[in-house]
Amino acid sequence: MARSSLSRLAWRPLGLLLCLSLCAPPLATAQLPSLGGGEGMTLGAERRLGDQIARELYRDPDYLDDPVLQAYVEDIWLSLMQAARSRGELSPDQDERFAWEVVLGRDRQVNAFALPGGYMGVYLGLIAVVANRDELASVLGHELSHITQRHISRLMSKEGQQTPLMIAALILAALAASKSPDAASALMVGGQALTLQNQLRFSRDMEREADRVGYGVMTQAGYDGQGFVTMFDKLQQASRLNDNGAYPYLRSHPLTTERIADMQARQQLKDVGPVPTTLEHSLIAARARALSSSNIDQQRQWVAEPDAAGFAALPVNRQAGVLYTAALAARQLRDYPRARQWAIRLQDKVRGNPEAQRLQTWLLCEIDLAAGRPETAARLPLSTQGPRPALFLAVQGRLAQGVSAEVEAAAETLQTWVTLRPHDASAWQMMAAAWRAVGKPLRALRAEAEAQVAHFDYSAAMDRFKAAQDMVRRGGEAGADHVEASIIDTRAREVGLLLREQSAQR
Repeated sequence: MARSSLSRLAWRPLGLLLCLSLCAPPLATAQLPSLGGGEGMTLGAERRLGDQIARELYRDPDYLDDPVLQAYVEDIWLSLMQAARSRGELSPDQDERFAWEVVLGRDRQVNAFALPGGYMGVYLGLIAVVANRDELASVLGHELSHITQRHISRLMSKEGQQTPLMIAALILAALAASKSPDAASALMVGGQALTLQNQLRFSRDMEREADRVGYGVMTQAGYDGQGFVTMFDKLQQASRLNDNGAYPYLRSHPLTTERIADMQARQQLKDVGPVPTTLEHSLIAARARALSSSNIDQQRQWVAEPDAAGFAALPVNRQAGVLYTAALAARQLRDYPRARQWAIRLQDKVRGNPEAQRLQTWLLCEIDLAAGRPETAARLPLSTQGPRPALFLAVQGRLAQGVSAEVEAAAETLQTWVTLRPHDASAWQMMAAAWRAVGKPLRALRAEAEAQVAHFDYSAAMDRFKAAQDMVRRGGEAGADHVEASIIDTRAREVGLLLREQSAQR
């Protein structure tokens, strides 16, 4: 399968092979045995397979690295991982060898999915419709359990005679099949449909276990189990809205009404009630909603909503969400005065709520940066101890102001950041811009190369490393940076080996 078609399939599922099944069976009343073990595929092989699929996701236009949304989702993800460790669901080997990366997709579908090697895909549509952290944690906990119980490895062991790339293509095609009849038709060629049907049947017990384990993980992490019940309601509605009824063999699970009833039974001894929506989550959902839409008419409608007659009668959380959406939509339309107007008005709604105030501050910085007023973002401290969005905005503000000493300080701060987080491609790219701005092109080339490595594009990385080596050979100021030149030579050899391994797997 060609790269373009492979990557475009990646972000197109609703109901899919390895995702949170919208129509999975209820939990068994008895304690189910663990389905983990993943016989037939080593942890290393599963990680390599996940890296291959992740590479296609990173290259897809629907991939999004939004620091604000990423930080919010990862905060929940990391708390669930810690709970899984405490419960013994996450083995030390998996913890060390898997990626544990969350990948965001700019899509309005209400879904998330697990991939081999510890990767998790989350659609902005899911973030936009969940009412609180608890509902989002229920989805992430379910998907995390698919990974920790090695369900994916067991599914893929049935395809053990296939090459890793063929397996990756099958997974990405399966992600698209339930939404696209054409994709499903393609899978039927050469007997692939029978294989996919067998895998879907095999996953029914896995869905039961992912529910059971995921519920335990999310509640141990401190989230309200009622989020599972209310989330199932939303997923059932999404299933009815999006299920086109094609190819019944792809829809092998009973309705989720039984699944909801089982979760309600788990909650019956607790003081259950609706889990409230926090002000912070209202803003996060508003951001996801705005960033998932490129419809100009929709954006104009959002910009006008705070002026609507019924705005004042809305609850405070809802007003805050409307203002946030309006400000972000106005920024996307390049109506910066209106964007700033709504962001400033949002201050009154978030006063006294530190989490929401922080989101409002970051929003204002984004708007002012886009409008050519970098001083707002430049006032944020350069710190690797704070949240990623604040660091990135602080760096962008200093880059835009162009004061050499400040830009170099930003580059050095990012260097510390990537030392601890070498897979942060966006940080590497930002560091490359900073080094280039202060006249250090060799360091900029190396940072550009490392950004490509972080997304497994080893060929592009080698182009950058070779350009850096050529610069060293030509001499001059860049050639005098002997330490950096030595690092580049070492990394070029390491990445060259990875490129040869990647080519051999094709």
